[in-house]
Amino acid sequence: MTAIAPHVSDFLRVRLPVERNASAHTRATYSHAFMLLFEFAARRLRCSPSSVELEQVDAKLVMAFLDYLERDRGNGIASRNARLAAIKSLFRYIEHRVPSAIDQVRRILAIPTKRSTSRLVGYLSREEAQAIINAPDSTVTGLRDRAMLHLAIATGLRVSELVGLDLDDLVLQPQPTLTVHGKGRRERRLPLWRETATALKRWLRVRPDGSSRHLFLNDRGDALTRSGFAYLLAKYVEVAAAGVPSLRTKRVSPHILRHTCAMITLQATRDVRKVALWLGHAHLATTEIYLRADPTEQLDALAKVAPFGLRPGRFKGADRLMSMLAESSTIAPQHESRLCTAEHNAPRRRSRSNSA
Repeated sequence: MTAIAPHVSDFLRVRLPVERNASAHTRATYSHAFMLLFEFAARRLRCSPSSVELEQVDAKLVMAFLDYLERDRGNGIASRNARLAAIKSLFRYIEHRVPSAIDQVRRILAIPTKRSTSRLVGYLSREEAQAIINAPDSTVTGLRDRAMLHLAIATGLRVSELVGLDLDDLVLQPQPTLTVHGKGRRERRLPLWRETATALKRWLRVRPDGSSRHLFLNDRGDALTRSGFAYLLAKYVEVAAAGVPSLRTKRVSPHILRHTCAMITLQATRDVRKVALWLGHAHLATTEIYLRADPTEQLDALAKVAPFGLRPGRFKGADRLMSMLAESSTIAPQHESRLCTAEHNAPRRRSRSNSA
């Protein structure tokens, strides 16, 4: 049996940062996917995660893990496919280090990605977003959470970008701005609303001193995690739903806050290019999903197109005799044309026979 832990460690510490020069966000995403996989494998195999053997992580176990993500964790198809891509990348690396596992690796690489329906993006109304921002209390933790929620909705940060913010990324004077280290190592600088800057200032006044330079800290003084932010968001959605019942009908995830920022920006600017720059999208096609979800865009198009003119009429029952005559009138011209063609060709054939 071959231990898989050393290969996972080398993949995350050497393959991604040194050989591939992958960003910190990519490494964090892959680490999270592997953490979920080995927690699932440990429960299924009844052992500790570090003692899972390479031969035990076969295609059957990976398929069961993907089903677990969708069925038990409630992950969407996109998240399921992202986890599968991380697993495949790991096993392509293992394939060259453990040649004896090539058959096992090929079976895992053959697992197909699942196709998904391109649905309209979900987002919050201004009233719903404001209710969530107002949900935290005035304690130290509440000031942190209010600043974090305000920043997430105002800037549309990905949750990995939000929890990865450093104190040096925030500038409050003279103009409040935020430097975001985005996906694919693309940096962008965003101006902040006055209200967002005020919420951040209140948090910085009570932020505990410690060795961590992260902007948002958990109760232990370490950087807040993505799952920690998701937990806090779910808690405040429950609080806000007491005043805004429509929140109970929506599945509010951290990415929904990003969609909310995108829709607010699109409705304010009416320019999808500005939305793409604000969100840090590499391709404009990624931002077009918000055009399909914004009803004002379709109403705009409807208002600029002249409608067809329809005359009001009354329905009359069709007379059977007139219906039969109408059918005959459409068939008759076809027979007449055939007869005319035959009569026209007949004299020519007679003349040829006489000449012969």
